[in-house]
Amino acid sequence: MTEPIRFPTKIAVLLRNDLASWQRLNVTAFLVSGIASTLPELVGEEYRDADGTSYLPMFGQPVLVFAGDRATLVGAHSRALARGLRLAIFTSELFATGNDRDNRAAVEAVGRVKLDLVGLALHAPRTVVDKVLKGASMHP
Repeated sequence: MTEPIRFPTKIAVLLRNDLASWQRLNVTAFLVSGIASTLPELVGEEYRDADGTSYLPMFGQPVLVFAGDRATLVGAHSRALARGLRLAIFTSELFATGNDRDNRAAVEAVGRVKLDLVGLALHAPRTVVDKVLKGASMHP
């Protein structure tokens, strides 16, 4: 049996714990797209089955999903920004929009401390992610 790989970094998603199941899935998908689009070095090679069919590449390391209440998200958001980390965010207003332009306008209309965060994603060294996500628990 091979030893598990221990990555020096973490890709993490933090979701507000009061979201409906469909919202959790939707928010996670949108948030990780932000990580993949800005950090292409995290994406591995294409997959290929035994018949030679090609499939799209995915992250080369796990994505860890955490949950927390509103205060946990606000705290994580503040700690990440204080450390100069880039984040993907999802606010409650984005559930009512239908395209990227309206999503960006909805975020731009609200000041940073008043954002109604329902999720965020980040990539950073393991210890930094652990500090940023203090108080969050692994998603059940």
